[in-house]
Amino acid sequence: MTGTAGAQLRSLLVTQDHPLVLPGAANSLSLRVIGEAGFAAAYVSGAGVTNTYLGVPDIGLLTATELVDHVTAMAAISPLPLVVDADTGFGNAINVQRTVQTLELAGAAGIQLEDQVSPKKCGHFEGKEVIPLGEMIGKIRAAVDARRDDATVIIARTDARAVDGMDAALERIAAYQEAGADVLFVEAPRTVDEMQQITTQVPGVHIANIVEGGLTPRLSRAELHELGFGIALYANAAMRGAVRGMQDVLRHLAEHGDTLDADDLMISWTERQDLVRKTDYDDLERRYGKEER
Repeated sequence: MTGTAGAQLRSLLVTQDHPLVLPGAANSLSLRVIGEAGFAAAYVSGAGVTNTYLGVPDIGLLTATELVDHVTAMAAISPLPLVVDADTGFGNAINVQRTVQTLELAGAAGIQLEDQVSPKKCGHFEGKEVIPLGEMIGKIRAAVDARRDDATVIIARTDARAVDGMDAALERIAAYQEAGADVLFVEAPRTVDEMQQITTQVPGVHIANIVEGGLTPRLSRAELHELGFGIALYANAAMRGAVRGMQDVLRHLAEHGDTLDADDLMISWTERQDLVRKTDYDDLERRYGKEER
């Protein structure tokens, strides 16, 4: 790929025949795996980072500095465009501007902002609240103005479906689009009919957030394409699969006291070193190693 990270992401959004499948990465290692699997972009999941880094639920406990540190590390080891979940922007419209600028510098290709009150909650949790429409419009405008690269994609998410209903959610994303948002995201529609309303009543690029066990219908990529969605987000599928893998191998270790018959539950030693590019660092050691004088 060539061009800025934002330009690369925009190119993917206009060249895909079907929704862009966006898997979630919770850390640099999972981003390596996503790249090896052949995906064209990845999503830095706020929930995923919170769960794996802090070991707590997605209830707004992650700080802006912790998120930026993760994005910096991830962008350094992968060329994939990163869509970053910036939650509520970590404050008011002025805070949003700094959040956008620091995430851009860290390597974000797209930045997602949501209209929940702070501290936010996972979009599929109960008890959510949203800020006034006018306040969120100001945040979107601030994010658009803060971009150093006009190609950086600003994603506006609303959680109003759970609070005030679909009509309010549709009103909000239309207003966010007018304020300059490039991609629209109604969190947790409950039915296929509601998903269809989103794409037909507010034309644009829309995200379908597919949460296994969540509130939104789990549809195939072809079905999402038929409904008019541009992005199919699987924010934490990889993390949840990784946890199951850890549980399986640790259960074996607990039961048997060793891993002698557990090789099929783990990647091999060679696969592990290949994943983290061990030979590249061996080459650097040889290149910059001590020379005899």
